[in-house]
Amino acid sequence: MSLKSHFLILGLTISSFFQLCFSSYPLPEYDDSRNYLPKYSTNNDQRSYYEFDSRNRDSYDRVILDRARHSRRAHHGALAPSSSPKIVNVEHYVKSQKRRDHTKAFRKAWKVACSTKGATVLLVPKHKIYKIRPIKFSGPCHSNLIIKIKGKIEASTRFAHYRDRQHWLQFENIHNFKVDGGGTIDGKGHIWWQNSCKINASMPCRHAPTAVTFIGCKNFIVDGLKITNAQQMHLSFQKCAVVRASNIFILAPGDSPNTDGIHVTETRNIQITRSLIRTGDDCISIVSGSKNIQVSDITCGPGHGISIGSLGKGNSKAHVSNVLVNKARLHETLNGVRIKTWQGGRGYAKDVVFQNIAMHNVSNPIIIDQNYCDQKTPCSEMKSAVHVSNVVYKNIKGTSHTNAAIKFDCSKNHRCRGIVLQDINLVKKGKKSVMADCQNVELVHRGKVSPRCFQQTLV
Repeated sequence: MSLKSHFLILGLTISSFFQLCFSSYPLPEYDDSRNYLPKYSTNNDQRSYYEFDSRNRDSYDRVILDRARHSRRAHHGALAPSSSPKIVNVEHYVKSQKRRDHTKAFRKAWKVACSTKGATVLLVPKHKIYKIRPIKFSGPCHSNLIIKIKGKIEASTRFAHYRDRQHWLQFENIHNFKVDGGGTIDGKGHIWWQNSCKINASMPCRHAPTAVTFIGCKNFIVDGLKITNAQQMHLSFQKCAVVRASNIFILAPGDSPNTDGIHVTETRNIQITRSLIRTGDDCISIVSGSKNIQVSDITCGPGHGISIGSLGKGNSKAHVSNVLVNKARLHETLNGVRIKTWQGGRGYAKDVVFQNIAMHNVSNPIIIDQNYCDQKTPCSEMKSAVHVSNVVYKNIKGTSHTNAAIKFDCSKNHRCRGIVLQDINLVKKGKKSVMADCQNVELVHRGKVSPRCFQQTLV
């Protein structure tokens, strides 16, 4: 079969997939046995690669908002025209300008906005600064809700306010809504970082709150959000479905501990696009239970790169599949595109594509680490492992800070399978040569690949 025919078949398959996912309400259940990215083998067949059509990304807003309108018609009848939505301004619930804690004002405003029928805007106005404690914005809501964060929200700096050390701003069980940025969410993370065991070895290792968490939410858009100096992670999507996150700006110092930019866990059908992330940990981390993830047009650095994992810690079972990372720029990060799993885990990370990525002075530009161990004591050698298979690296170019630009440290008992390197060109500054360190991996080279895994060591 010709290459042209393969592209045609893939195009029809991808088109059908998006129609299946986004054409009806409620969201259909997915058959976990189906793979929406093509399979890759280690022989030298010339099957084409999954190419992400950016038009799908641009239609996300329309799809989600259309589904929200259809849902409301089904439950409440035809909606009135949305030209004049009800505005719920947080400022109207602030009793005194002298108050240093505005949590009650946000709770009251949320109660009104969430319970109002019809189009509603919850407004955090410009040129205002609000200091709030940990808060949960819970659904379901009656309204077609838009949350506009135009002012500045600052976290409380009193540890006593954080009975729940997991979360600061939490959005839970809300469907069919949009969060529109323009202002700033400031986690005031400095007080947490200085008490981290990674900064001060004499301190106990304890959790710090995630700045913004969406949990159990469906059919929503997050656009233009700016989050700075999170206590720990900046933005987390947990147990969510059908999400578009775009134009996200995340900023924290390169030495701030565990400050992941965007964290995706147990979430399906999410697009993360056109975003700038500078942190002290992974720019984007994708962990267990996540499927159908598309990441595109991302600028990352400083940070630890774009990671799948870690997976399998504590002998746990993990599943990640159908991940596409397309068009990314990484600048002086500690890793490039990485898959990391602990020994002793179970499950899989499969059907992954990293393509069209530029590296600038990046340590470990391409890495699979099935012997990941992020703890003070050495990790015991174990036979079981999270299986890694069908991973494609295509059109990745730039400079490596380390001599090993490609490192596949795969399990002795469950080696990496179906790994493809195509059109790779990595060098050190000054165009010096680099090497590939490949252990326990079954792979194929396609096109021009430098450096190459000349010997795939099987331990």
